[in-house]
Amino acid sequence: MSHHHSFPTESHETPLPERTVGSLVAERPGRSRIFQALGIDFCCKGGQTLRASCEQRGIALDGVLADLAAESAGRPALERNPAELPPAALAAYIVETHHDYLRRELPRLHAMAARVAKVHGGHTPSVAEVFAVFEQLFVELDSHLRKEEEILFPAIKAADASGATEWTLDGPVAQMIEEHDDAGEALARLRLLTNDYTPPVEACNTWRALFAGLEELETDLHRHIHLENHVLFPAALAMTARA
Repeated sequence: MSHHHSFPTESHETPLPERTVGSLVAERPGRSRIFQALGIDFCCKGGQTLRASCEQRGIALDGVLADLAAESAGRPALERNPAELPPAALAAYIVETHHDYLRRELPRLHAMAARVAKVHGGHTPSVAEVFAVFEQLFVELDSHLRKEEEILFPAIKAADASGATEWTLDGPVAQMIEEHDDAGEALARLRLLTNDYTPPVEACNTWRALFAGLEELETDLHRHIHLENHVLFPAALAMTARA
C-alpha cells in the first residue's frame, strides 16, 4: 500500500486550513500535542491539509484554529525544533532520540505484553491480540531501524556532505514510507484493541504499565515518522534531485 508522500511547497502566506498538517508540525513541534489530542494523524497522513483532516474526523475547523492560535500565543517555540536541522544532523538526531528510545522500550514492552497475554489472555482475548500485533511491530521496526542506519542515513549524510550521491534515494525512501504506513496501521490497531490504552478496572500493575508504555510508544513513533516523512525525506530527495 505504497502512496508516496510528496511534501507540497507551502509558503507561510498559505492560509492555515490549506496547509498540510505535517508542515504545521514541522514549523512548530508543540502543535503535535493539539493534533494528538484530537486524533489527527500528523505523521502517516501528514500530507493532508488541516481542512481535509478536520472534515475526515468530523472536527470543527474553527476550534482547531483557535487551539493553534493559543499555542502560538502561549509560548514561543523554545524547544529546539529538529525540523530546522540540515539533513545529516537531522538523521543523527533521529537515531539518538527516536531509534535509541525504541531500542530501550521495545524489549521492555515485549516482555510485559508477553506476560499479560500469558496470564490474562485466556479470559481477555484482546490482550493476546495486543501481544501478537506488538510482536509483529517489534520485528518490523527492528529491521526498519537497521535499514535506515546502515543504508539510507549514510547515503543522506554522504549526499549532504558532497551535495551529490551516486544513486537515487527514491526507492529506499518509498520503501521506508511504506513501512511507516504499516507501523501506523499497527499503532491504530493497538489503540483499538486497548480501548484507547484504557486498562480495565481489574488490570494488574503490569497490564497498566504496558498500556501506558504503548501510549508513550505511539506518541514517540508519531513524532519520529513525522520527522522522517515530512522533513528528512523531502530534504534528501530535493538534495539528490539537484545532484
